[in-house]
Amino acid sequence: MSNPMTTKNKNRVLLAMSGGTDSSVAAILLQEKNYDIEGMTFRSYDSISKACIEKETGCCSVDSLFEAKKLAENLGFPHQILDIRDLFDQTVISNFIDEYLQGLTPNPCVVCNKTIKWGKMIEEADRLSCDFLATGHYAQIIYENGRYFLRKGVDQAKDQSYFLWTLTQKNLARTIFPLGHLTKPEVRKIALKNNYEKIAEKRESQEICFIPDDDYRSFLRERVPDIDMKIGEGNFINSNGKVIGKHKGYPFYTIGQRKGLDIAMGYPVYVLNIDAKTNTITLGTRDELLSNELIIESVNFMKYESIKTGTKAVCKIRYNNPGEECTLEQIGEKIKIIFKNPVSAITPGQSAVLYENEDVIAGGIITKI
Repeated sequence: MSNPMTTKNKNRVLLAMSGGTDSSVAAILLQEKNYDIEGMTFRSYDSISKACIEKETGCCSVDSLFEAKKLAENLGFPHQILDIRDLFDQTVISNFIDEYLQGLTPNPCVVCNKTIKWGKMIEEADRLSCDFLATGHYAQIIYENGRYFLRKGVDQAKDQSYFLWTLTQKNLARTIFPLGHLTKPEVRKIALKNNYEKIAEKRESQEICFIPDDDYRSFLRERVPDIDMKIGEGNFINSNGKVIGKHKGYPFYTIGQRKGLDIAMGYPVYVLNIDAKTNTITLGTRDELLSNELIIESVNFMKYESIKTGTKAVCKIRYNNPGEECTLEQIGEKIKIIFKNPVSAITPGQSAVLYENEDVIAGGIITKI
């Protein structure tokens, strides 16, 4: 099947626009390919935090909404701003809070991609009679042997395939990533070439979009006002089960955390385990953070319909992780991942994504063994 980006006809495409560099250049490239574009920007969250107002980043920047609309007007295609604050709150934010209250560490970008960008956005594409959905993600979509799958973006530093593992075959069949074959510097050059200096020079935000000050603990307290009273202090224990101190409540800690523990052991200690039922946190040394295996659930297969036990792959357990060699074992609807070398700080609630060279085999949520 041909790549939609090489098809020069009037296919209708709904473009997700943030007002940033990537989605703006995606619009330029789609128009060059003669697509009939409908632009859409989601108003997903309003923050009242001082940091958000000062930085004007993420979903709290009203300016970004109007910059997206202005670009669409300049390029001559329609654009809508859709208010989805309630939906975003009920899905992405609620999941974020619930996961921490279960002692897990969530990945809201993965949830947003599944429920919003390829959930609500697909609904809007259908409503507007659009054949495709396009975004400014750095990833490539390949069709081989009757299956769609993701391939890493050409720009390895910007590749976003890790966050996109939940996309189904139906999602991928209707998706276009115009930037997948480009590097970020090339994208900025395209913006400059088309006289969009302000867009080309936009800086990027690395924080969670609804927590621009990067302080999730304050966010939890804001959204769950009685969290300190309800959960309260708990015990720090060592790997032998001995109580060694007190902590402020399990939701405020993550696996691998070293700073902010407020405990003096005479040597560096890290969070090894979080037990929400007993409000207990296990601390230990860096070496005790190492693990040889993990299990993922809610698995979504991409390149292959299933995997055989013994399959070799590379597993990424976090976005900025280069990936580790591993062997896979199918256990019912879950996959056991056995690493060639021990890996550090495996975190339940986070995503593990499996690769064959540059291609995504599957992904899933890390669960406690």
